[in-house]
Amino acid sequence: MSQELSRPAFSELGLAQPLLRAIAESGYETPSAIQAASIPHLLQGRDLLGQAQTGTGKTAAFALPLLSRLDLADSATQVLVLAPTRELAIQVAEAFQHYARHLNGFHVVPLYGGSGYGDQIRGLKRGAHVVVGTPGRLMDHMRKGTLKLDGLRALVLDEADEMLRMGFIDDVEWILEQTPPQRQVALFSATMPKEIRRVAERYLRDPVTVKMEERVLTAESVEQRYWLVDGLHKLDALTRILEAESFDAMIVFVRTKAATEELAEKLSARGHACEPLNGDIAQAQRERVVQRLKDGRVDILVATDVAARGLDVERITHVVNYDIPSDPEAYVHRIGRTGRAGRTGSALLFLSHRERRLLNAIERTIGCAIEPMQLPTVGDVNRLRIERFKNRIRETLATRDLDFFARLIAEYEEAEETDPLMIAAALAAMAQGDEPLMLEERERARSAPREGKERKGRDGPARERGRERNKEGGKEKGRGRREEGGGRDKTPDLPMVRYRLEVGAEHGVKPGQIVGAVANEAGLDGAYIGRITINPDHSIVDLPDGMPKEVFQSLRRARVCGRPLAISPLGEDSAAASDRPRKGKPNKR
Repeated sequence: MSQELSRPAFSELGLAQPLLRAIAESGYETPSAIQAASIPHLLQGRDLLGQAQTGTGKTAAFALPLLSRLDLADSATQVLVLAPTRELAIQVAEAFQHYARHLNGFHVVPLYGGSGYGDQIRGLKRGAHVVVGTPGRLMDHMRKGTLKLDGLRALVLDEADEMLRMGFIDDVEWILEQTPPQRQVALFSATMPKEIRRVAERYLRDPVTVKMEERVLTAESVEQRYWLVDGLHKLDALTRILEAESFDAMIVFVRTKAATEELAEKLSARGHACEPLNGDIAQAQRERVVQRLKDGRVDILVATDVAARGLDVERITHVVNYDIPSDPEAYVHRIGRTGRAGRTGSALLFLSHRERRLLNAIERTIGCAIEPMQLPTVGDVNRLRIERFKNRIRETLATRDLDFFARLIAEYEEAEETDPLMIAAALAAMAQGDEPLMLEERERARSAPREGKERKGRDGPARERGRERNKEGGKEKGRGRREEGGGRDKTPDLPMVRYRLEVGAEHGVKPGQIVGAVANEAGLDGAYIGRITINPDHSIVDLPDGMPKEVFQSLRRARVCGRPLAISPLGEDSAAASDRPRKGKPNKR
């Protein structure tokens, strides 16, 4: 049945008192539509099929009622949440931890690829009331026996359509089949394709259906731009923006408490009036920091999402998403710190190529496109620095009594017979100190844009020639189609490397499963995965050149259809060697 419920207060929904306290501290007053419709049914133990866009508050819609039903005296895993990506798994685990901060003894453990097994196993052995993970890593722990689900009471499938798109649906069904038959199931999806409906019909018992069309929109008074991290460290890019953008006060959002301290320290060392703000800071100190921001003694706050809840300071003209949030709802809350009460504001978003999927999710949620921004060039920054230096001279000439220093310089000029211009240059250098006034040209080369075909240095004609040579050794531009997979969109125009995966048709692998495994383990947007060829005992896939070593090692250990990918570069030599007869054995190929 479909439910359209009015919105009561959180206190009227029957949630546990420690959770209501956490909600109040977070600044929430009224539940969103999906929360008001879902929480009562999940509290009653009903299975639920929820359809809602990302950013409507669905994480709290299932986290709050399931936390209310936990038995904290039982250390067994009672709630299991499946998420399509490690970013979402981390975000959901952090949400559980945030809402449960007044539940003594509560433990949540995120399980995802690309991270070592050691810490995850130790967390599970300690006891995890809630486990949040990606399908592949959850299956690994279940097969190893390190994740036991005998005491499981509830299971959540979050962003089920995304798991379908990434090829995880078979893994999801396998996990469902290993769980106790009487467990409660909540399935959330932005869309309901027939495959998701089939899963719901098979594994959910008499579910209540909740469908919401609500979307979270951002203020029209906020100008939104993004910068694609490319060839320049985020700290260097932020430093340029701080110099080139005209702002009054700014909040820079990062993911972790440690990052607030580290980035604030680095910005302070660069001469900015900056303070960190995170959940570990005592309330009294937090109030002092906010007051200094209001008074103009602090210009930049480096904050986490939780620490900035409810923050409303009129001076804030800019919000910088230094780390892109995994949940579009968090993005909406972040940029809501500016452009308030009719004021205008500016929101900047830093993201890498592999985070484009998160950008797309944010744009779908807010209902508009975010425009790319042009990062200030070295020349732009240097011109501004020179102008500021000249302004300091003008201000000093206009406001200071310089008679004493004028006599002193006249005496020095006469005694040393030195050009007055050189004396002024020496004094300017003394005033500037050890910090160079101008950005160095080597930074210009390092941060040059990569879009053009004729570029100098590492991206110039030599690299173009290298690409041609690499085509003969296994590297090529990854345009084409995924064979056996029904076609695919064109991949971005990037240099690609061809790899061999030790899983093939005889093992039952499908292209979608390879896409899902690679996207999850490498944190790579599916658009950057090139041609896939499924052979009987192995597969071939094209991936962007320059894969980090740690990502490569994670992919080697990743499993698809119960087999490790054991990924290896497929160069000319390795390809030829694989087809040569082995000594002492016939060539069965």
